[in-house]
Amino acid sequence: MTMTLQCLGAAGTVTGSRHLLESEGRRMLIDCGLFQGLKTLRERNWEDFPVEPGEIDSVVLTHAHLDHSGNLPKLVRDGYRGDIVCTPATADLCDILLKDAAHLQEREAEQANRYGYSKHKPARPLYTVHEAERALKHLAPQPFDVDGELPARALLKFRRAGHILGAATAEIRWRGRTIVFSGDLGRYDDAIMPDPEPVKRADYLIVESTYGDRLHEPVDPAEALLEVIQRTVRRGGTVVIPSFAVGRAQLLLHHLWRLRQSGRLGLVPIYLDSPMAIDATDLMSRHGEDHRLSPEVCRQSCHVAEYVRDVEESKALSTNTMPKVIISASGMATGGRVLHHLKAFGGDRRNTILFSGYQAVGTRGAKLVAGARETKMFGHWIPIRAEIENLPMLSAHADADEIMRWLGGFEAPPKHTYIVHGEPAASEALRERIGRDLEWPCSVAEPMRRYRLA
Repeated sequence: MTMTLQCLGAAGTVTGSRHLLESEGRRMLIDCGLFQGLKTLRERNWEDFPVEPGEIDSVVLTHAHLDHSGNLPKLVRDGYRGDIVCTPATADLCDILLKDAAHLQEREAEQANRYGYSKHKPARPLYTVHEAERALKHLAPQPFDVDGELPARALLKFRRAGHILGAATAEIRWRGRTIVFSGDLGRYDDAIMPDPEPVKRADYLIVESTYGDRLHEPVDPAEALLEVIQRTVRRGGTVVIPSFAVGRAQLLLHHLWRLRQSGRLGLVPIYLDSPMAIDATDLMSRHGEDHRLSPEVCRQSCHVAEYVRDVEESKALSTNTMPKVIISASGMATGGRVLHHLKAFGGDRRNTILFSGYQAVGTRGAKLVAGARETKMFGHWIPIRAEIENLPMLSAHADADEIMRWLGGFEAPPKHTYIVHGEPAASEALRERIGRDLEWPCSVAEPMRRYRLA
């Protein structure tokens, strides 16, 4: 029976992960993420879905990050009626992330309408909190390492991918073929997350390439973090860390706890100013089987910072001139409370804005890391005089060597490997390396092209 693969997102770019398997009129969607970064990409979120949502039989979700999950509310609103199968921790994280994303969109639309800085009259959210809650009712948790049944007699097995809590690779056995989706692969020997589990066999493999053209620096992230904090505090400044609320915030807290335990961090105050990150941090204790930390170390790491939930407390942080560390979402400075801190602290040379990993092309974070000395927020251009730093070794994505290490776990080459989820240079570099080092047939997936899986 004929089967095709079509990459509806995360082909030629890192964001908007969504891959469609189709056979004899039955359809399966793997991930349904938001496009982020460049305006031309973000505008795709508003387009009609490339296939009728009501004609999709099942959705498989590899993990909770919004570039993989963030369009699920729109998919359900537009007619999808089936299950969204994911791991238990991913389901819990989606409950936080999707409602928060909807809340931010509602708030940003309201502010744009109030202050008149949107070209759209009126500005509207992509989806509402109510629509996010509707989508969450479709989540169907499935544990790791079991064969779960999907519609059209397909079988699904999740294996741990590292990366963030609940992240999985997805092995789908359907109509005589085994198709494996890597999702986002994590780091080996990570301080918190387990190593990506190997997969032995696949007929077809779809693999990410976020860091397909580079290696992470062999530097202890805690040491690099300490150096930036000490340098900033000595000149009387504040360190503002735009952080992904899920995964990155918890890793930062763990490194800061290690530094505090060693006595080298001193008494500099640390604040976690992101209700979503606070909720995600609390989930670490509930899903102890999904990470490396002991219950006691997990508890202590999570409470090295003072939690800031209240909006007024967050505003007070922005007016507090004492040296401190503020961890706040979002990680690429595209929205959230961190924008108010960037506005408050970005204009002072004593302060540091410390990015903590990958910055997608077109995001505010990518522009600042590249050297921009002003940024547009809330309809106005804000000068940036603070020191800008980036610690890419904090990334939760496998680098090129680590991707190749995971691929080395296959006992036989797949019939074909499709490379996705990377900027063009990164995907092409990984394609060349797989061809050279493993001699596997592989290609960089093209957006919207249908590939026949024989």
